[in-house]
Amino acid sequence: MRKLVLSTACLLLWLLTACSSSTNIHSEPAPGFGLSTYRQFAFMDVDTDLEKTGRDYQGHVHFLKQELARQLELRGLKQAPTTEEADLLINLGIVVDRQVQTRETNIISDPPRYIGQRRYTWQSREVEVGRYSVGTVSVHLVDPVQNELVWQGTAERVISDKPEKLREQIEKGIERLVGEIPS
Repeated sequence: MRKLVLSTACLLLWLLTACSSSTNIHSEPAPGFGLSTYRQFAFMDVDTDLEKTGRDYQGHVHFLKQELARQLELRGLKQAPTTEEADLLINLGIVVDRQVQTRETNIISDPPRYIGQRRYTWQSREVEVGRYSVGTVSVHLVDPVQNELVWQGTAERVISDKPEKLREQIEKGIERLVGEIPS
C-alpha cells in the first residue's frame, strides 16, 4: 500500500511539472533593428481556416491584437488607420495544438490482469492521463518600405480552457514578448 501511495505521489508531481505554467519566449531581431526608429504600426490580415477554428477563435484573435497594440503603444508607437500609412507591419501567426498526456503503466501501480486458469499477465503500455492545449503566437515585424523582416518572436505555453484565465495568459505572454523587442 505504501508503494502505491508513493508511486501516486510521484505521478502527481510529474504531472504538475510536465504541465508547467511558464511561457516560452524566443525572439530574434535583424541586425541594427530598434523599435524607436518606427512611429506607426498596422496589422496585416490574419488568414484562418474557419472550419478548423473553435467558436471563440475570432474573439481571441481580436483580444490578442488589442493587447499587442496596447503594449506597442506603451512603447511609444501609434496604431495607423491603414497599412499604407504604417511604417511597421505586424504579421501574426496563431496555432493551437491539442495534446494528449500519457503515462506508462508499471507493475506497482497497475496490477496484473487475470486471464483464466490461475494465470495472470502484465504488460507495460501507455495510458491516457489527460488532454491539454498548447498555444503558439508568432509575431513578425516587417518594414514595408524595404519589405524585410526586422524582428520575429514567438510565445508558447499550455493554455487554459477557461476564457478569463486565457485572457490573463494572453496579457502576460504578450507583455513578455513585446518586452523582448529592442528599443
